[in-house]
Amino acid sequence: MDKKLKIYIGLLVLIVLGIFYVESVKPKEINWYPSYAAKHKIPYGTYVLHKEMPSLFPKSEVKDVYQNPYVYLKDDKNNGTYFFLDNKVNFDKDELNQLLEFAERGNDVFIATNGIHLDTLQIQTSYLTTSAFEEKAYQKMSNPIFGGKEYHFDRDFSKLYFSEVDTLNTTVLGELVVRNENDSIISKKPNFIKVNHGQGNFYLHTFPQAFTNYNMLLDSNYEYVANVLSYLNNQQKNETGAGGGSNSRSAILWDTYYKTGKSRITSPMHYILSTKSLKWAYYIGLIGVLFFIIFKGKRNQRLIPVITPLKNQTLAFTRTIANMYYEKSDHKNIAEHKINYFLEYIRIKYRLSTLNIDERFYKNLANRSGNSEEKVVTLFKKIEQIQLKSSITEEDLVALNKAIEDFKAYKKQ
Repeated sequence: MDKKLKIYIGLLVLIVLGIFYVESVKPKEINWYPSYAAKHKIPYGTYVLHKEMPSLFPKSEVKDVYQNPYVYLKDDKNNGTYFFLDNKVNFDKDELNQLLEFAERGNDVFIATNGIHLDTLQIQTSYLTTSAFEEKAYQKMSNPIFGGKEYHFDRDFSKLYFSEVDTLNTTVLGELVVRNENDSIISKKPNFIKVNHGQGNFYLHTFPQAFTNYNMLLDSNYEYVANVLSYLNNQQKNETGAGGGSNSRSAILWDTYYKTGKSRITSPMHYILSTKSLKWAYYIGLIGVLFFIIFKGKRNQRLIPVITPLKNQTLAFTRTIANMYYEKSDHKNIAEHKINYFLEYIRIKYRLSTLNIDERFYKNLANRSGNSEEKVVTLFKKIEQIQLKSSITEEDLVALNKAIEDFKAYKKQ
């Protein structure tokens, strides 16, 4: 290994080590992905709420449900409050029917999402827009018992509210309040409602961000979450249970199926790259293989033989003829070479033997070359005359060359 290669490898190692160092010491970027998964501690995860659920519902059991509602609610022994929390929740027809039956027999369904379609409950949602130059949105409970306190979420979000509801079966529990730069209320819309259905209820909320880690730890916003969930707490059938005996314990059924950030392993490589330790192990392994190829390949590489390119024999032949002509003026020798080259030309181009130069040969050559038989005979008579002479003049050589070139030129026409 030469000195120059060692310098390059050393620089490569320093660059790789520098990249590792920078990656290890630089501040980790905040992940604002709307996960809503209970295992995630990122701002839009729900790790804090999930951990606090047992304290918010001390008389209830918190169960994680990993199946879709249609499969899980097939067993009618599953009762309590089905808790849905995600960016978007869209049930298919069978799932919605199961949830409706679940509520009809005295259970509750809580859904906090930025988008949902529940035409069966006769509700519609819309997005609130205002003309205020600077606006702030607040969440507020409607019941005066909560003191009318407003809670502010300091990040942008879609201001979804309930534009149409079934007034006979719906109760407004919370509102979205929008204020302008002068702190004056410019809009107030319902964003938390209760819809009666059978013996149970649907609790619908259009601001799922309120239940995320970021909002729970922002100022006193956890109070708002506790106020919202207090409606569920008051509805627990702690003594008789929904559809159960006197000793049954109601449950909070925490949905983990409808979660944007739920665990998905689409491929082994996806799993490796999604885990920090495995990802760096994979990269280090690739770098190790690269070094192995560089050093091992250079050590064991077989020598590549040097192939000398073929010499240009045509150029050598031309130089030989030129020397003979200009230096020695050996016209006879030049003519002999010219004749031999011409006979070789006939053998290759027209596939004719030149051993016997007779009438049959003249006829075949005339037919294949396109020249007249008379022209062919005249040319070969001239060749024969030159071959019989011991020496020839320059004029004889020029005449021979012209006759041969005329013969070839006719073929090219």
